[in-house]
Amino acid sequence: MSTLIDAPPARSRRLSNSVPNPRPFRLLRHSLALAKRSLIKTWRTPEALIDVTLQPVLFLIIFVYVFGGAVAGSTHDYLQFLLPGILAQTIATGAIAIGVNLNTDIAKGIFDRFRSLPIPRSAPLVGAVLGDVVRYVIVTVSTLAIGYVMGFRIDTDPFRAIAGCLLAVLFALCLSWLPVLVSMKVRTAGAVQGVMFALIMPLSFASNVFVGADTLPGWMQAFVDVNPMTHLVASVRGLFLGTPLGNHVWWTLAWCAGFVALFMPLALRAYRKKV
Repeated sequence: MSTLIDAPPARSRRLSNSVPNPRPFRLLRHSLALAKRSLIKTWRTPEALIDVTLQPVLFLIIFVYVFGGAVAGSTHDYLQFLLPGILAQTIATGAIAIGVNLNTDIAKGIFDRFRSLPIPRSAPLVGAVLGDVVRYVIVTVSTLAIGYVMGFRIDTDPFRAIAGCLLAVLFALCLSWLPVLVSMKVRTAGAVQGVMFALIMPLSFASNVFVGADTLPGWMQAFVDVNPMTHLVASVRGLFLGTPLGNHVWWTLAWCAGFVALFMPLALRAYRKKV
């Protein structure tokens, strides 16, 4: 008799077995809520967007008008060559801000409040990464806008141009797990910025961002050929200007998958130990 009383009805058992695991949806819901918090924080401190609005403008003006004639013989030709590279470089360096912001929030004790809430442990990090998508969209729009004012023109169709922009945003979104990991390992926000610049600058300059890869020394080309920034720049140039794409898009997507597969688990593990 007790067995019959304690056993759940058959219909209830069927319903419980048919309901999917709600944890991924719960993580997404809370992550989106925390992403909204990041957006509100950015909206209230617009000066935090200087690196994704003013920086591409300065880089384009300085490099095109100071070095364009010497490098390409024409400022317009160099602008056509340089803009996809500046977009890739700026969107990659823009990912550094998420590490600085997370480290600052941890120092202020904000993540101690998150830990007391009934939310998944990884939601604050996932939400911060998702909230940074707006920054990457802003840097893409601002770079193309100043480029068009200076005379840059896309030579392909709108679909390829949009694909190039989305690929750049995806690259930055996946790469952002690296500064998230660094923010969990170092003590201060300044250290996060210093470490990330030491990692991003070689990727930016030892690549095809500013000059063609075939003009670099032979000993450097071995690194340039496997540099993820090289593949991203070549992909964006091909999608914007119609230059040969080769396998660069696939290599870029592979690097994106590698960034997430490597740095995301390490960042989440470091976060659980730190907070």
